Amino acid sequence: MTERLQIIDADPASAVPITVLAESELEGWLQSQPAGAAAWVKAQGFKGKAGEVLALPGANGAPARVLAGRAAEAADIWRIAGLAASLPEGTYRLEGGAAPQPAALGWALGAYRFERYKADKRPRPKLVWPVGIDRAEVARLAGAIHRARDLVNTPAGDMGPSALAAAVEDVGRAHGARVTITAGDDLLAQGFRAIHAVGRAAADPPRLADLVWGDAAKPKVTLVGKGVCFDTGGLDLKTASGMQMMKKDMGGAATALGLAEAIMAAQLPVRLRLLIPAVENAVSGNAYRPLDVIPGRNGKTIEIGNTDAEGRVILSDALVEGSREKPALMLDFATLTGAARVALGPELPALFANDDALGDALLRHGRAADDPMWRLPLWPGYRGLVEGETADLTNAPEGGMAGAITAALFLEAFVEKGISWAHFDTYAWNQKARPGRPKGGEALLLRACYAMIKERFA
Repeated sequence: MTERLQIIDADPASAVPITVLAESELEGWLQSQPAGAAAWVKAQGFKGKAGEVLALPGANGAPARVLAGRAAEAADIWRIAGLAASLPEGTYRLEGGAAPQPAALGWALGAYRFERYKADKRPRPKLVWPVGIDRAEVARLAGAIHRARDLVNTPAGDMGPSALAAAVEDVGRAHGARVTITAGDDLLAQGFRAIHAVGRAAADPPRLADLVWGDAAKPKVTLVGKGVCFDTGGLDLKTASGMQMMKKDMGGAATALGLAEAIMAAQLPVRLRLLIPAVENAVSGNAYRPLDVIPGRNGKTIEIGNTDAEGRVILSDALVEGSREKPALMLDFATLTGAARVALGPELPALFANDDALGDALLRHGRAADDPMWRLPLWPGYRGLVEGETADLTNAPEGGMAGAITAALFLEAFVEKGISWAHFDTYAWNQKARPGRPKGGEALLLRACYAMIKERFA
């Protein structure tokens, strides 16, 4: 995995320096340079604006230095991230303008390419490892995010429930975790009736992947990820345009798996559990139907108001199972509602938390890591909206108002009282390319959650 980061051991003296400058810093820097270099920069019209890049020629015609402009408020992690995809082939080193640890991680994230089906033959610039940074931390975070992106970017034909469960097994095997896969009708035998109901119509049977790692005496941290590998909408069928991007409906599972991988690679002192219900919401003669009632794992019954609100249904089983051990912390990740995207857009996941201290810590780490989120309320006045007519709960309240909040309130009904819990409604996708964040699958929240867990339990 580390070769994908495009960061190498090499003699820094042989590498082309990269200097990052804001517009306000350019004039002072030019005054410290030889007259010829300053004249070249001015002649090329380089102003130090965000996204500007200028190579200063050396004696042999090769670049002697690269100048990169940045917005004054730009986070360190993204200051050279775009260069990993835009510089000519060669070896480079960071020389000022960005803190080296986050800059190296940003470079590694910018080096990501998805090449499973089509080779990317663009040049591959390489960065020399900055001195004095935690290389292992860079490698494990970048590797976890690369893995999550790969999973989301893989089409559903190659990333169905069995493939997603196999990915959990692969990660678990690499870190000595115990992984149990419960599939098909075995889900019914073990009481996971909601997962089975949603996934039973697919040719690839539904599964629950359950990974356990670490010392049982350590604080218990449980991660849950929505693994809807493709969402047709079920019998409440989506339109063609609504279905187009549904390979990414397992983005919550990919994020949770990437976070679990980072935690295990860092050997954080926790007893980790990862629960991923993996299904395809398909259409066939045995598909679950509107107004079906599904018995929940904690005894609460679920009335199906809409088969296209399936994510919260499968998460209900996983949250009850996760609550059983009364973990010190439980986080769930899901590409759950269009309402969250209408409210916050694709770049800002919605955070819901039943614990203000946890919510505050997540927001703080999100700001520090430039991995942001925005907290929405578990508004108690809306709990009546998720009450069913013929069952305890409905998965699709009428009216459509406060859709992200009512989805979170539905999930809260399956979290045991007293457990510190947060729910993330994430898009898991970059709509457009930005430095370090290519268009496609994305592990939003992973870095912020990792930092919070590391601070809380290390």
